[in-house]
Amino acid sequence: MSINYLPLIAPVTREEVLRFKRESRMNGEPWAHSAIISTVLGGIVIAFIAIVGLGVFVSTLPVTIAAITSGSAAGLPFALFPLVFLAIGGVALYRFIAAASGRWESLLRRSRFASANNLVYVPVARRPAYPGLIFTIGDGRETRDNYRSTGEPRFDMGNYRYTTGSGKEKKTHDWGYLALKLERRLPHMVLDARGNNGLFGASTLPTSFRSSQKLSLEGDFDKHFTLYCPQQYERDALYVFTPDLMALLIDESSAFDVEIVDDWMFVYSVQPFALDKPAPVNRLLRIIDTVGAKTLRQTDRYADERIGDRSVNLVAPQGQRLKRGPTLAGLSVLVMFAWVAFSFARTWF
Repeated sequence: MSINYLPLIAPVTREEVLRFKRESRMNGEPWAHSAIISTVLGGIVIAFIAIVGLGVFVSTLPVTIAAITSGSAAGLPFALFPLVFLAIGGVALYRFIAAASGRWESLLRRSRFASANNLVYVPVARRPAYPGLIFTIGDGRETRDNYRSTGEPRFDMGNYRYTTGSGKEKKTHDWGYLALKLERRLPHMVLDARGNNGLFGASTLPTSFRSSQKLSLEGDFDKHFTLYCPQQYERDALYVFTPDLMALLIDESSAFDVEIVDDWMFVYSVQPFALDKPAPVNRLLRIIDTVGAKTLRQTDRYADERIGDRSVNLVAPQGQRLKRGPTLAGLSVLVMFAWVAFSFARTWF
């Protein structure tokens, strides 16, 4: 895959950014809409700071003048407070203008990169219809800064955000991902990378699976990944994860979690990708050229023998989804219940 990275690294002038901004708004480009919303929201915040700052300045002006003319050290805070507040507002305004300008420059680079490489750039897409783990939970689901292919292989690389909880418990989750379309439907399989695990080796995946579905593979593969596949589909997993594919996974994607579900292969990063930089884009495209290409070749003749007809591109129900394991919240409740029961037993027996 020959890729032109020049649009991501070539110098961009202020005049080019301004012209791109005008043309995007005139043509109704999708990124113009999202950028306008961000600008308006930022402008509202800056306007609020300015109004409050002006009010504070006017209300304290008599005290400030009196403090300055009296020369009293006790009045110095009254003289400095409005100036400090105005300085904070000025810094916020400067950062807002710089961020808005940087966002438009990033949009220009990404759109030029997509055009130069026959890709489609999509700045924001709501509720993506993917079957992967991270795409089926939470609220406010949206993909950001996607590059999508226009031919074969069919892929989509970008960032993804969703929220969980509400009120003070509300939390935003950001991921980077690569989605690759496969020719055949496959059993649900997950490679939980050990290299990105959290404290005490805890998985960073948003879902846990029953340990009875773990499958150990040969060589050093288990040092890099934990493989989950549905029970009675162990032979199918070995058919897919041949030694050469395992070697490619270790070399190219051991820092990422991998999921195969239905006719999709997903690669997940616990950190969003900087897709306006050549290095992250090149790494993802290399995964497509190596791991993705090998997976496509290895699975293009797969058929679930439980269906009984190799011409049918389906997986039997028992192989379509892994069985979920206990969640952290569930384990916490179980531990709390056990502790209460133990305390009660010690008191009364």
